[in-house]
Amino acid sequence: MIGSPPDPEADAVAWGALLAESYRDIGERAMRDLPIYNDALGVEAIGFRRFNGTIVGIMVTPWFMNVVMPASAVAQAMSGTTVQIRFPAGNIEFTISEVGQMGRIASCSLFSPMFQFTNMAAARATAEAAIAELMLAGDSEEAVRRREPATTPIDRRNFLRGALTERRE
Repeated sequence: MIGSPPDPEADAVAWGALLAESYRDIGERAMRDLPIYNDALGVEAIGFRRFNGTIVGIMVTPWFMNVVMPASAVAQAMSGTTVQIRFPAGNIEFTISEVGQMGRIASCSLFSPMFQFTNMAAARATAEAAIAELMLAGDSEEAVRRREPATTPIDRRNFLRGALTERRE
């Protein structure tokens, strides 16, 4: 089934696994000896799920981390090699490309190269956080809470008295 275009109704996790297998093959054949290849990492499909009648997830490889989805699902919205897709967090621009036997996919780069990741656990945690943020509505209570400063400004009177306490409102 790798040679056929992904069916929007196909299982999201299975599609992510097939895509990961394609990237493993690309890594072994073409990427391993390039200077952008991080040997500490592997290829893994993270957080693949159904979204608006298609599939979306994050692909982690030793050379990039991208949000990916089948291009067939966004074909009607395409005008060239890029397309904007609306997610709960906002509009994201994707680039259309070919991936081996998988065919056309839409991808949005998060990291490339991947040298800021020292191990797969760190890359996986980042990918999981990224997909969670992508699916979090910008006006949701959680998103608003995350945008608030971690601490409140220092109270000037207490600062001048030598007591560095935070102002409580």
